[in-house]
Amino acid sequence: MGTPGDDGRLPVIYVRGFAGTSSAINSAVDDPFYGFSQGSVHVRASSSGRPRFHQFESPMLRLVTDHKYEVPVHGDQRSFLTRVGVGDVSPASIWIHRYYDDSAGTFAEDPQSFSFEEAARDLFDLIKLVLAKTGAPKVFLVAHSMGGLICRALLQRVIPEGLADAEGGLDPAAGTRYVARVFTYATPHGGIRFAVGLGLLERLRDAAGTNEADVFGPDRMYDYLTPPALRQQHPRDDFDPTVMPTDGFPTEELFCLIGSNPGDYDVAFGLSSAAVGARSDGLVQIDNAAVHGAPLAIVHRSHSGRYGIVNSEEGYQNLQRFLFGDLKIEVELAGFTVGKKAPASVEFQLDVALAIRGLPVLVHEQSAAHYCPVQIERWKEGDPIDSPVPLLTTFLSSSAPRPDTGTGQEPRLRHALKLRLMSITEVEGHFFFEDHLEQTEDWQDTLLIDIEPPSATSVLPRAWAAWNSTIPTALRDWNPGPEDSLRDTDQANPQHWVGRVYVPEIARDLLGADAGLRITVTPRSLATSGE
Repeated sequence: MGTPGDDGRLPVIYVRGFAGTSSAINSAVDDPFYGFSQGSVHVRASSSGRPRFHQFESPMLRLVTDHKYEVPVHGDQRSFLTRVGVGDVSPASIWIHRYYDDSAGTFAEDPQSFSFEEAARDLFDLIKLVLAKTGAPKVFLVAHSMGGLICRALLQRVIPEGLADAEGGLDPAAGTRYVARVFTYATPHGGIRFAVGLGLLERLRDAAGTNEADVFGPDRMYDYLTPPALRQQHPRDDFDPTVMPTDGFPTEELFCLIGSNPGDYDVAFGLSSAAVGARSDGLVQIDNAAVHGAPLAIVHRSHSGRYGIVNSEEGYQNLQRFLFGDLKIEVELAGFTVGKKAPASVEFQLDVALAIRGLPVLVHEQSAAHYCPVQIERWKEGDPIDSPVPLLTTFLSSSAPRPDTGTGQEPRLRHALKLRLMSITEVEGHFFFEDHLEQTEDWQDTLLIDIEPPSATSVLPRAWAAWNSTIPTALRDWNPGPEDSLRDTDQANPQHWVGRVYVPEIARDLLGADAGLRITVTPRSLATSGE
């Protein structure tokens, strides 16, 4: 018998987001799974060009079907956990943190006012109960919106204070004893700010604190994210909510999924998305949706609703790859000297899209059309831009389904990275279009990358890559040859594989003589020890 959870399937605890009003709380508690079981139906074009329904089941159902998770309910999950014996519940199970139940007027005779801090403390109690009854060493936390802030309050204050020593000494990393990884959908890690009102709306919200909405303001965030014992070391004036303590929960074990579609967030008849601005998911601005240093992905989804980020294929694919993936892929721009021959008024932006073979969606997408392109630092005399610039981080699973070749399963994982460079002339905040060609790129290409996971004969992965502009066949028919093999450029480090792909020769005059991508593949595993 193995140790519970040693197959990577730790208990998943889902923490929903902000409900707000009494009627919204009542609606939330009417759902047994607080929204985690909601799917969506969209339309794709068929082979005839006609619209056809395309369904996404829900993240919860996909965890059940894809990874054989269980969802024990038995009338009430919490009561069921208290009744069963130690070790009688599968670690591969999903639990819902129903922190709004006591605040609902639907069932309670005297509903309690919602308390953010109490929700964080109660989450710790639920985690301990789940671990005791499943025998698992740690849990996965999956959270939407404010739920991610509840998870951070748990990790940065509740657990360290709960495990303080007799002298009051805190271990900022104490949360790692209970939590393996945290995945956040559309969490306002930097708070919620508005694009209108010059700060007045935020001050009114934080002063009134109606329905605990001030939890998205900096003063309240500092309070629940910073233990009093550490406030002299981390004063309020230095507080940045997007920065987690370097000696606390490791940011590489926290993933931030960010939405870029404000148009389909129809809360308050669209007033919310109008107030927050175009560079958002309708409620959370893109710049406030990530923790500094944590892996992230951007997808064209709204904060919630029919086109919401939780009930999306894009969300689920990033979720399962982060929780269970055993390969971390980091892509960086290297050697770019864009703008060396262009006037100083010309600025460059890069659209980026990542596709993985077998998926009907992009798992990462940044574009000017969605107000979130990658801003390319242009070359300046004396500033050669010689250090790699992070582009994206994603995760792959060696056990992911792959095409059948007729003689067995295709041994390589394939993904495609589409890059599109555009330029525009801007002087003192004004655009000039005299020589502009709308929606026309200066350069675009797609890099096809095959990765062969580590095996019994190879500790590190192997990789092949080619630009679409050099492939004469359809991409699905590309069969990489020896000339496409990427050499490990950091063989002295046995912990990862590093390869370099140069842009096609025809693009080097524009992008740089040594312009290319640096790709790092690192095998990863769960840290499930108790300390």
